[in-house]
Amino acid sequence: MTRLIAFAAAALTALGLATAAPAVELGDDGLHKTDWMRDTFKDLREDLVEANAEGKRLAIIMEQRGCVYCTKMHEEVFPQPVLADYIRENFFVVQMNLHGDTEITDFDGEALSEKQAARKWGMLFTPTILFLPEEVAEDQTAAQSAVAVMPGAFGLGTTIDMFTWVAEKRYELDNGEDFQRYHARRIQERDNGSTD
Repeated sequence: MTRLIAFAAAALTALGLATAAPAVELGDDGLHKTDWMRDTFKDLREDLVEANAEGKRLAIIMEQRGCVYCTKMHEEVFPQPVLADYIRENFFVVQMNLHGDTEITDFDGEALSEKQAARKWGMLFTPTILFLPEEVAEDQTAAQSAVAVMPGAFGLGTTIDMFTWVAEKRYELDNGEDFQRYHARRIQERDNGSTD
């Protein structure tokens, strides 16, 4: 039976009928790279100024080499045009490595390695995305000032809802609709039978 399945897959591939998963670029650090990620000096104060100048929201994505959940996000979720376009248009995303040695400067002015920042911010899972406000107090860290945190891998619906909830500043509304209620409403509005 296994041989039959392998033969059928090979035949479909030879006929050009099989679709391959989109290739996702890996950097020298082993992390996935997308065109909407910014290569910066990782001084978060400067990154915030640049994001604001572009009319975008700053987001920090913490990933690690070999992370199966990061791979899932980069192969299945982030490439979806509706999400990729939304991120590109509304967010200034800086990638960091959970175990990296690249120096970053936190909002409070402390210079430290990416892995030290991950510990300082209490990062345990990858991917984790920190969403920052347009203004951060000088004595605050990235984790303290984040308006939302997305720890882990999620499907398209949850992911686009989180990015939208942040971009629209729905966390500032005094309407009793936190993210979970917003997401539940969006699921019903999509009405596609998906819980995501």
